[in-house]
This record gives sequence, structure tokens and C-alpha cells, in this order.
Amino acid sequence: MKLTIGNADRPKLHSINSLFLLPFAFLLLIGAIATGCANNSSAPAAPAAQAAPTAEAAPQPAAENAAQASITHEPFGTTQDGQAVEIYTLKNNNGMVVRIITFGGIIQTIKVPDKNGQMGDVALGYDTLDGYLTNSPYFGALIGRYGNRIAKGHFSLDGKDYTIFTNNVPNTLHGGRIGFDKRVWKVDRAVVSKRGNPELVLSYTSPDGEEGYPGTLQVTATYTLLAAENTLRLRFKATTDKDTVVNLTGHSYFNLAGQGQGTILDHVVYIDADKYTPVDSTLIPTGEIAPVDGTPFDFRKPTAIGARINDDNEQLKFGGGYDHNFVMNHPMDKLGLDARVTDPKSGRVFEIWSTSPGLQFYSGNFLDGTIIGKGGAVYVHRGAFAMEPQHYPDSPNQPSFPSTVLHPGDVYHNAIVYKFSVDKE
Repeated sequence: MKLTIGNADRPKLHSINSLFLLPFAFLLLIGAIATGCANNSSAPAAPAAQAAPTAEAAPQPAAENAAQASITHEPFGTTQDGQAVEIYTLKNNNGMVVRIITFGGIIQTIKVPDKNGQMGDVALGYDTLDGYLTNSPYFGALIGRYGNRIAKGHFSLDGKDYTIFTNNVPNTLHGGRIGFDKRVWKVDRAVVSKRGNPELVLSYTSPDGEEGYPGTLQVTATYTLLAAENTLRLRFKATTDKDTVVNLTGHSYFNLAGQGQGTILDHVVYIDADKYTPVDSTLIPTGEIAPVDGTPFDFRKPTAIGARINDDNEQLKFGGGYDHNFVMNHPMDKLGLDARVTDPKSGRVFEIWSTSPGLQFYSGNFLDGTIIGKGGAVYVHRGAFAMEPQHYPDSPNQPSFPSTVLHPGDVYHNAIVYKFSVDKE
């Protein structure tokens, strides 16, 4: 997979510099001085619509009293084997705040405004490291080496069989027993770019044989908070020294009303997918790529999550709700809109864009009210949703699915864009 996101060409500025206009300009200036006022009758042009979030927003002056884009860090505890963990706080000019910890590359906080301008944290998580170490269902984490499930912890590559830990019996989930979500990532760079965007670059080296996967995998994950837009970008890059399988994604849990503010069943979802991959009772794809027409999986018309989630449908029963991969309509490796979610109460709108061929939509089915999160919030059943852009589950065992094999000399790329706005109507 290869991705290049470029900045749109800036419009050229044109000026008029004819000599015969100078006398008129002089007379206008004299008139302004005589009356003691100067008028400016030119109105700003309406901003051009954008089909996709830009890779980096052009620098803009901060409004009066607006926040100043920044990135800071502080200690966030120590792992059980003595590794220090830090938390990085990224702020943009609008006051949006994103906090990321080096353990698992976890997004710990996302604060964005509602329709009344009130800031709220829309990401589930913990106030301290201990929660992530002992009882976290992948809250906000970077997922790898292989996101989602691999059937029975087994796959074959180049004529050799590989066995990986089945942490989601009878299958492997999100990399295995100790996936990338449970590793301390190295900070390569933490800066505010020349364009004013706070940026955090994390890296991790997964050695040959870790969790049973072949090849030493060098991974970087770059978080960029756009200075003038409430948009967070996540870019993955990976290389290997031996043929291997790779599927990297982010696993944030969202509640647009605010973390811990009840269920997300009234959130309205649009997914740009004509097809999805049905699963068996263990949530492994059957190999079929089925149309969403006439099923509870048709979100091409915006629909509340709770509208059909309890329908008498075998696929919903297998997942306990939505926990399925959708086949994106946009081309693989081309940045496109995957989904849009709106909370009618707060007015917050969330869009997720990616270059991935699939999107795993999860409706928080395994949350059960036993997890106490940030600020003492109780995370109730279906109290959050996750949207995970990725390759299809079990692709190493499904030859009809897009390949997840990475060869030496090739570079794996995956770009994910989280965009927040408000609907004030």
C-alpha cells in the first residue's frame, strides 16, 4: 500500500498596477482624510468546499483570545517491568485537545466543542496508567501487528505455517497476547510544525518471531493535530526484513455526547459501503462479500445505531450487535470518507476518512457497566462506538480478500483522519 497526500495548489494572487489609476487613488485618499474615516467595502470570499481533509492546514493567524497550538508532555507512570510512560498533550488554535500516552500509543483524551461551544471529552479511557495495564478493551490504542481476528491463530506464508497466541478463543485478536497496544512506543519527534500543527511521531520495532509473526517490523505512527481545523490525522508506515502480514489501525472508543454519557444508540451513522463481510459465530468472515441491501447493515442512508441493532438477524446475534467489517466504496490506497456519525443532542459530528479497504464498525457490545473510566464515568453496555479502518479480518487465510502480505523493500502505509465538527440545527 502506498499513500501520498499532497497540499492543494494555492491560488495565485493577481494585482493591478496601471499608472493611470494613481490619480484616482490619490483623490480617494484625500477624501478619506477630509472626512476622517476610511471605508473598506470588499467582502471576504466564501471558503472553497473541500472533498477531503487536507494533509496539513495552511498557517492562519489565531483569533483573538484563541488557544495557541502547542505540544507538551509529562510523566504518566511506569509499567510493571519498569518502563517509564509519558503523556503528550496536543492543542490547536481552536482549543481542541488530544492527549496521547506512549504506552500503546493510546489516545487518552479528545476534547472538542458541542453546538453551544462547550468542550467535552468524547474518547473513553482511564485517568491513570493502571487501568490500561490491567483492564482495557483496547481503549484508544494502536493495534498491530495484525488488527482484528485471525482464525484459530494460524496462517501460512511462503509455504510455512505460523501459529500465534489465541487470546480471543478460538482466534487471535488484535495481534495476540501482547500486541502493539501493550508496548511502550519510542518518541521520535514531538514538535509544532512550521505550519503550526502539533505533531507526535512514535516508533516501535517488533522483532522477528514476536507473538509468532515472521520478520522484524519497523513501524512509525504519526499523530498530527491540524492547527486551524478540529482534525486529528494518524499515519502508519512500516517495513520488514522478511515476508510478513501487517494490518495496523487505531481503536478509539467514541461517545459524541461525552465519555460516560449513556449509550450511543441515538447516534446517527452513515457508512459509505455497498457491501460487508458476513461472519461465523466466532466473528471470522465466511469469505462471502455480501450486499448490504435489505439488511440492518445498510447505513448508506443515515440511521440511528439503535434503530435495528436488536433485529432478529443472525449476523447481529453473532456480534451481540454491530461488530462487522464494511467494504469501502472508495478505492484502496486513496483517501476517502468511510463514515460519518452525528449525535443529535450535542450536535457533534464525527467523520472518519482512510486509505483502507475496510472499516470495522463496533457498537460497544462488550461494555457492561463494570469499567469505571475517567472522572468516575461508568461505561455502560453500548456506551461507545469504534470505527477502525483496516484490511478485512482473517485476510491471511482468505485468498479472495485484499492481501496483507508485506515484502522486504516495500513500504506499508495507512492513513486515518478523524474530523470533528458541529451541526447547530
